[in-house]
Amino acid sequence: MNKNIYSVEYIITYIKNMFSQDFMLRSVYVRGEVSNVTYHPSGHIYFTMKDKAGTLGCVMYAGKKATGLKFTLKEGQQIICFGSISIYGPRSQYQMLASNIVLDGEGQLYEKYEKLKSELEERGMFAPEYKQPIPKYAKKIGIVTASTGAAIQDIINITKRRNPYVQLYLFPAIVQGDGAAPSIVKAIRALDDYGVDVMIVGRGGGSIEDLWAFNEEIVAEAIFNAKTPIVSAVGHETDTTIADYVADLRAPTPSAAAELTVFSYADFSKKLEDTERTIRSRMTNRIASERLKLDRAKLMVDKLNPVYELNNKRLRLIRTDERLRELMTHILNSKKHEYELLIEQMKALSPLEKLSKGYAYVRNNGKSVKTVADVKSGDELSLFLKDGEVTTVVTNIKAGEL
Repeated sequence: MNKNIYSVEYIITYIKNMFSQDFMLRSVYVRGEVSNVTYHPSGHIYFTMKDKAGTLGCVMYAGKKATGLKFTLKEGQQIICFGSISIYGPRSQYQMLASNIVLDGEGQLYEKYEKLKSELEERGMFAPEYKQPIPKYAKKIGIVTASTGAAIQDIINITKRRNPYVQLYLFPAIVQGDGAAPSIVKAIRALDDYGVDVMIVGRGGGSIEDLWAFNEEIVAEAIFNAKTPIVSAVGHETDTTIADYVADLRAPTPSAAAELTVFSYADFSKKLEDTERTIRSRMTNRIASERLKLDRAKLMVDKLNPVYELNNKRLRLIRTDERLRELMTHILNSKKHEYELLIEQMKALSPLEKLSKGYAYVRNNGKSVKTVADVKSGDELSLFLKDGEVTTVVTNIKAGEL
């Protein structure tokens, strides 16, 4: 019995690995007709591609749909599908995992688009360091688009709403079909030489064929070499052209380009008013601060002035004199009170004070008579009273206590 016996899973895995290792099958374009289209609730798309020789099962997962499919897949469409070939194990069926789908008529253009995009990217034309800043307050805006159509009208309407004082300079250009690319290049160079502040280059949406002029190399080079900042505004939000990659700024629509380049006059006026209020407030505060500094400096100058110092010393002298006068007055009043007390005490000790109370002062031959022993009978005594002197003769002497 042959020992090389394998499981079904092993064989399926082996074949699947063969497919994954094949370089061509990992990245392949397939052309065919669409049939059996199913949009699954999960977001995945299941369909079949066929031609007269056979059929090929295909799936586009939801994660790829947003960037890889820009139209609704329908029965009978001729498409070119880009992806890889793999094996679906549960059914042992090979299938295509689609990452990008274009209509057959767009297939060659798409390949040309990818090739030119890669070349220009290698040349550094998409590099951020070459992007020019879009002026914040553009006064003159150049426009490269068709003179008729929704694009120019949208730009005009938005400009009138946001800022009627901004000047628009339209250089009409052919934006679709034969001669479109040279016409766009001519318009870009003319407005660049004229000297506008910023340029809007674009048109409304359309198929890849309609927008192809903005995928031409000469248009990309004209945008890259322009001295004027350029905003690309080609197609709707899902359409991306080479002009979008080269431009200094990409806007998803012409209307969005106008919003980005035309500054709002109302917002600008409000900002000016706010700035004026801020400046006035700061000036007022600065003037008050400087005035305070000036007052302080003036005070310092005054302090250093000899006149100020002289006046200050004169004031201190006056205050010292006043204090001395107050102190002297206080001392004099205090001494006066002491003298009054002494006078009262002296009055109490004064003989005259005694005399005023009915007493008399007696003298005998100029000597004070203090006791009866100081006199004898017949002596002539002098009695001094309150209001005069009396002379008397001693006729009787009686000793003893009173």
